Amino acid sequence: MQKIPKQEYTAEFKERAVKHVKEGKSIGLAAKEPGLVEQTLRNWVKLSAAGKLAGAGIKVVTPEQMDLSPLRAENVRLKRECEILKKATAYFARDVV
Repeated sequence: MQKIPKQEYTAEFKERAVKHVKEGKSIGLAAKEPGLVEQTLRNWVKLSAAGKLAGAGIKVVTPEQMDLSPLRAENVRLKRECEILKKATAYFARDVV
C-alpha cells in the first residue's frame, strides 16, 4: 500500500490563512475556502502565536510543489481504489464461473 504524500504549503499561504483567522473569520470558514483541514489551520494559528509559523528549519516550498501535492495524494487514492476494484472484480468473476 502506498503512503499518501504529505501536503506541503508555502509560508505565505500559511500566513494568509492565519491572517484570516486573526481578522475574525472562524477557523472552519478560513479552512474551508482553500481546502484545509481545520486542525491544520488550528496548528498554524498556535505556531503563529508562538512566533514559530515560519521559523528556521522550515523547508522552502515552491508554488509548483504546493500545486502538485494534492494531485499526488489524489493519485495515490485513485490507485488504491483501482486495486480494490480489481480484487472485487476477480472475486466476483470467480463466483460466476
